Amino acid sequence: MRKESSTNAINEKQINDSCGMAYSLSILGGRWKPAILCRLMHQTMRYSDLKNGIEQISERMLVSQLRELEADQVVKRTVYPVVPPRVEYELTELGLSMKPMLEAMSNWGNMHRSKVSPGIETTVKT
Repeated sequence: MRKESSTNAINEKQINDSCGMAYSLSILGGRWKPAILCRLMHQTMRYSDLKNGIEQISERMLVSQLRELEADQVVKRTVYPVVPPRVEYELTELGLSMKPMLEAMSNWGNMHRSKVSPGIETTVKT
C-alpha cells in the first residue's frame, strides 16, 4: 500500500476527480474484476460458484476484489444464517446500471481481439 501523500497517489486522485472515464476504470480495473462482474451481470452467485467459475483466481484475490467492489457499492454481499454458512453476491442497482457499459466494452474487446489476434475465440460471453 502506498502513502496517500506520494506523488503517484496525488496524481491518481487528481485524474480520478477530474475524469469520469479514469474514475470508472479505477473501479473496474484490474485482472479479476471484469471476470467477476461478467458473471454477476447474468445472475446472483455463491462464493464457491465464483471461485470455481474463474480459473486461476486465488481465494485471497477473490475475497479482496469482492470487498473492493462491495466498498464501491457495485456488488452486494448477502450472508444467510444457515449451517453451513451461505454467502451470495449480486450486482447492486448501481452495479446493474453498468451493464450497458460492460457489454459495450466486451463487444469492443471481442471485435478488437478478432482483428488483432485472429483465431482466438471467446470463452466467456456477455
